[in-house]
Amino acid sequence: MTSSRVGSARRRRRPTRGGQVLSEDLIVDTSLRLIELHGAEGLSMRRLGAALGADATAVYRYFANKHQLLLALADELIGRTFAGFEPTGQWQRDLRTLAGLIHGVNLAHPRAAAVVTARVTGRPHELAAVETIIGILRGAGFTPAQAVRHYHCFISLVLAFSALDSAMCSGDKAELAAETATWREVYRELPAGQYPNIAEGADLLVAQMRHSPFEATVELFLSALAARLD
Repeated sequence: MTSSRVGSARRRRRPTRGGQVLSEDLIVDTSLRLIELHGAEGLSMRRLGAALGADATAVYRYFANKHQLLLALADELIGRTFAGFEPTGQWQRDLRTLAGLIHGVNLAHPRAAAVVTARVTGRPHELAAVETIIGILRGAGFTPAQAVRHYHCFISLVLAFSALDSAMCSGDKAELAAETATWREVYRELPAGQYPNIAEGADLLVAQMRHSPFEATVELFLSALAARLD
């Protein structure tokens, strides 16, 4: 993969109008802040330059284009997820911990996660993450082919829940309240003769649908993997 970064000789060393010296880390942090404040449409090289107190062309000294910047944002979120994580050798515990970390970082940056989660960066943090998770699965006793397949299932499951729960957390409060009311006012009132299964579990649906089943689903997934080792 071609690096998104250019030679250090071309990088700006003088402070910006805001008194900051540009760096890749500063650009990435500022980009994440802009996305969380204004959404994906809020991130443009011109707006980013203004937020940094620099001309937009200064950003291009670090990132060849916006696509490369988004890859850096994705890799930064991955890096934050795995910061300080150390495998314990207990594969279910380690995957459970990682699932929670991935989910948590995505919920902490919901708008940015929605923009970058599906991207494959090929960058250091992502490479380390893939190596770590596959290594955990290999250590559990799965073959290389099984470990890769289970990695794919695991990361897809966790990221899908992260996207869904992030949308719920950052969504319009009135719309979310209306959805909750629908479970209570529509589903609870359905006739048992026409919808016997819904009617039987109506109160449970009202209670359950207000909460994410993320942790319960991860446990089901881990149990299914453990059964394949028996």
